Amino acid sequence: MTEPTNPATASQTEVFAVHGADPEVLAYAMAKYSRSALSMRQSLAEISSQRAEQFLNTFYFQYGHRSIADLAHIAFAVERLSLLAAIVLVDEQRWDGQERSTRYQNFQKSGWHQPEFGPGAESMQELYQATVKQLFASYQTVSAKVLQALEQRVSRPESMAPEAYTRTLKARAFDVARYLLPLATNTSLGQIVNARTLETQVSRLLTSEFAEIRQLGERLREAATGPAWNVQGEAGAALHARLQAAPAALDAALVDEAGQLLTRPVHAAPTLVKYAQPNPYEAATRTELRQAAAELLGKVAIAAAPVVDLVERTESLEVELAATLLYSVSHHSYRQIRDSVAELPQARVEEILGIGLRHRGRHDEPVRSFHAGQALRFDILMDIGGFRDMHRHRRCTQIVQEFTALHGWETPDAGDLGADVLLLSESGALADYDAACREAFAASAQLAASGVPEAAQSALYLLPLGTRIRSLFKMDFAEAQYISELRSGAAGHFSYRRVAWEMYQTFARQHPSLARHWRVTDFTEPIDLLKR
Repeated sequence: MTEPTNPATASQTEVFAVHGADPEVLAYAMAKYSRSALSMRQSLAEISSQRAEQFLNTFYFQYGHRSIADLAHIAFAVERLSLLAAIVLVDEQRWDGQERSTRYQNFQKSGWHQPEFGPGAESMQELYQATVKQLFASYQTVSAKVLQALEQRVSRPESMAPEAYTRTLKARAFDVARYLLPLATNTSLGQIVNARTLETQVSRLLTSEFAEIRQLGERLREAATGPAWNVQGEAGAALHARLQAAPAALDAALVDEAGQLLTRPVHAAPTLVKYAQPNPYEAATRTELRQAAAELLGKVAIAAAPVVDLVERTESLEVELAATLLYSVSHHSYRQIRDSVAELPQARVEEILGIGLRHRGRHDEPVRSFHAGQALRFDILMDIGGFRDMHRHRRCTQIVQEFTALHGWETPDAGDLGADVLLLSESGALADYDAACREAFAASAQLAASGVPEAAQSALYLLPLGTRIRSLFKMDFAEAQYISELRSGAAGHFSYRRVAWEMYQTFARQHPSLARHWRVTDFTEPIDLLKR
């Protein structure tokens, strides 16, 4: 064993942040730790973008060393996409980002996504636009009425500034009004992802049945491979222009060299994402699973189910996997599907499992339904708006069913929504809310049956955020405890507070000795509406 040349300094750890390196160059430099004794400073000093591209083409694409892409992180701004597309975009387990909040921002002026209906579909386009406009008008009406009722119900404490009081009550009013925002509503978000997640994200988006989402995948790929927007770009260009205009005493070659550094275009991931294409494995699997689900469940009515169902483990791993595969393409509850699959012959269960894997390519990860074996499985039926908040919990496996009108819509006027939820009836806005939802659902059904291009997909944009969606959350004990404690807090939206409370309740019925350690907030108790 070779001793350090200077034992006195061998144990002196050095830590330094790295800034200014292109994402792929930095990924190559970090990967070299496994193949070279060079320090990070030495590696970055000798690496060029061209060398990084050569390395990644060899080790990432030819040898399949995909973990290298985990080292290249890229920030994106994604602006003016629909709420529907945003939900699909962020459905990654390795994802970090923030989206515009329906609680703190008024979406009245956000605009909306307009699908292409093609020639001769003027009546459908008029129906679509009229429905979206009506939902926005109802959103504004309900928001104003609820805010007025809140101001009458909740007095401003002397210690609270008028601006903070109004801002807080507006947020509570938006909590109710947001149920009426259509999925077509435009939003914006920022995301920071590693290149491996980005590649799979782009591929998944390109495989979508929605034209908007496919186009989003193309633009995300272009943004990753093309020149990035440089925060210091204008300042660098201005400085270079000043150097060029300086007295002739300045060395022209030096000015040119400075210009190359100051105005150099940065390409975030020109190598790692350029080959991202639609995923045939995902598309073929989805098609065949839909057929299998139709054969097993097509004539079976969707059974009534609670808001949260903690499905106890009674089945084999094979049955769980097959049931989860079918859950991903159906609208029945997990318990109903699980029980139906458990009654199938073993050969049929294995056929369903085969569907999930037979089209898998060399570098494809199995579809998410194969993430199985977690002890706790919560089947949740809730409004899309509240689901968007629950969707952020990425330490668990989420199997999200497709958007549908089959489960109806949530009305924030029921007695089980908590003691201090401002009911629509109290504000006089219940009739406005019901009429808007009923008309939107009717228009969505009419558009779905119209025969215009992608009619079924375009119709879903008209569904408001109050529409119910089903999702399966698989997790361990610690994550269930974390979600229940965090999301039941008094400052949260009443929709996910209710879900978090029901998660605790269902867990407590099955595991009472463990549940007593959870620090949840009782959803049925009154709360301070001014507490944020």
